[in-house]
Amino acid sequence: MSKLPETNLRVHPPAAAVPPGVGAEPIDPARPGAEDAVIARVRMVLNLIRPAVQADGGDIELVGITPDKTVQIRMHGACVDCPSSTVTLQMGIARNLKQHVPEVKGVEAVD
Repeated sequence: MSKLPETNLRVHPPAAAVPPGVGAEPIDPARPGAEDAVIARVRMVLNLIRPAVQADGGDIELVGITPDKTVQIRMHGACVDCPSSTVTLQMGIARNLKQHVPEVKGVEAVD
């Protein structure tokens, strides 16, 4: 495990962090159950990120996914008042979600 420069976010080596199939091709939105599959993949990526956030005294919660595919995240614990939480959200969470769930167009923090 290592720290990203300019943040306290710890990341696992890519081979350990991303199980096979997480970075699969986008899911056809017309396919029955497509939304559930996207939510499941988002949850899987968040669960891989969560231990690094928890190690710094925080936590993340999936609030929802908007119709335009923006993932809404609620920060908890140390993340609430942390000046680096914006960097964690954009460089850690958003980057990983967009990389491994191509349907995700953005990530935003909600209260």
